[in-house]
Amino acid sequence: MTPEICGVILAGGLARRMGGGDKSLLTLGGRPVLDRVIERLRPQVSEMALNANGDPRRFAAYDLTVLADTEPDFPGPLAGVLAGLDWAASRGASHVVSVAADSPFFPTDLVNRFWAASVESGLPIALAATDDPDRGPLRQPTFGLWPVALCEDLRAAIRAGARKIVLWADRHGAAVVGFPAEPFDPFFNLNRPEDMVIAERLLDEQGR
Repeated sequence: MTPEICGVILAGGLARRMGGGDKSLLTLGGRPVLDRVIERLRPQVSEMALNANGDPRRFAAYDLTVLADTEPDFPGPLAGVLAGLDWAASRGASHVVSVAADSPFFPTDLVNRFWAASVESGLPIALAATDDPDRGPLRQPTFGLWPVALCEDLRAAIRAGARKIVLWADRHGAAVVGFPAEPFDPFFNLNRPEDMVIAERLLDEQGR
């Protein structure tokens, strides 16, 4: 049985390669990217929140809880995971699944596969990976299943200087959940302006 799992959308980055601003609010196929991320995540979790720094009113149209990093100086996506874990604990949930706010094509069976992998392996964390035919599984660490029980450990790790998701996750044990890279990488994200052109083409190919 799948436990109570909350979702947190990670949008706390500075988007320097995209010229700053909120990548999740860019228009893709006539709709904000964030619309598409929410559409994919909502059916998979009990509740959702958005990790974003700055004025939360820019997301008011979404009626989501907006979680700022609780640790200073933009320590990276681990801080977003921590904010999600703190929030999920207040909701009585046992786990959080994190997704990236700039990845509009991630799998619709992500949460079920994370939970199944964690149970089967006996490992507390699950991380997504793209099954690259040449290089093997390429982990996508912003897409993960995180137990609320590790909240204080993560807080201490960030304060001690931890910044790499995979290093902290591997310390506790992380199952790798592979997804096919064909016909395209489902974790494709919008880092640069030219990525928006690719994403529009992917939408056209999917008839969306």
